[in-house]
Parts: sequence; C-alpha cells; structure tokens
Amino acid sequence: MSLPHVLLIHGYTGSGPDHWQSWLARTVSEHGGLADMPHFSDPDAPDLTTWLRELDTHLEAAPADRERVVVAHSLGCYLWLHHAAREGIGHVDRVLLVAPPAPNYPERAIKSFFPAPLDPAGLRRAATDTRLVVGDGDPYCSMQEAKQLAEALRIEVDVLPGAAHINTDAGYGEWPAVLKWVRSKTVPLSPR
Repeated sequence: MSLPHVLLIHGYTGSGPDHWQSWLARTVSEHGGLADMPHFSDPDAPDLTTWLRELDTHLEAAPADRERVVVAHSLGCYLWLHHAAREGIGHVDRVLLVAPPAPNYPERAIKSFFPAPLDPAGLRRAATDTRLVVGDGDPYCSMQEAKQLAEALRIEVDVLPGAAHINTDAGYGEWPAVLKWVRSKTVPLSPR
C-alpha cells in the first residue's frame, strides 16, 4: 500500500524548518509518500478568506489515487474548521488537528478566524475521521478549553503530558508518533 498524500496546514506565523511539520513533510517524502506543505499568504497577519482560497487550491491538487490526510497545527486547525463548515467541499480520509489555540484567544492578528464554526456534521462531510491532539500546559489553550472543543466537535482527543503547544519551543522537531499516525492511523498519539 502506498503512503498517503499529506497536506500540512501551518498556523499563525508559519512553521519553520525545525518544526515537526517540516520534519514530517521531509520524512513522508523520503519514504515514498507525497507531502504538500503550503506557505499560506502573510502568516504574520493571516486573512481567513485568503487562506481558505489557498487551501482549496491545495485540496483540489491532491491526488485521488492515494489516501488523503490533513495535519493542521494551531491556527491551521481553525482554518480547517471553517473549511469543513462550507457546503460542496471535497472529502479527505483523515484529519489531525494539533494544538489549536483557545476559541477565544485574544490575538488581534488572527481575529478573522473567530468565532470558528464548531460543526460536527461539517467535520464528517469533510473527512472520514478527525482527531484532536493537545499538549498539557499549552499557553494558548487550557486543558478545559481543549476538552470542551473536542466535546463540541464530537471528536476524540489525545493529551500529551508536558507537550505545551506541540511546537519547537516544546521540543517538537522530530515527532515519530505523528508519522505513525500518518502511516497507519496509530492512536492514541504519544509524545516525542
């Protein structure tokens, strides 16, 4: 079985070369999979409408002859929620939402993404399976807010002890557990 096509959606300010998303894109490609890691316009001042249009372009370009997997980080999770709430969208096989900020996070630069639609039916239209993974101690989202988000979306949540925002500051450059999930839907996800 061939490895899936993986679309990686970065968050506010993007994901640098040492971020686990960059590592995952390289690793998937090295093992015969297809990785698409777009750089969305103006990541320091993101615009929801622009990012949705760019996301559509990448989803339309995804090959239909492979499993299609989406892995979103931080603000990218909310981009996916807005996408999933729209009518007439394409369907992917699996989605992993990693470390979204709290739904009421007060960063002015990302205000166009809020309020986000919390639409479980939309998530099911957009993907066969959607899962949330959060880090304990995330400065952008409390554990209570993360669990409330999972409940509102009616999806499973994995909590990684001490993983904070699951980014390079938290030591997430390489993250073999996310590669296992991409390859075989191994759950629950585990820390580094």
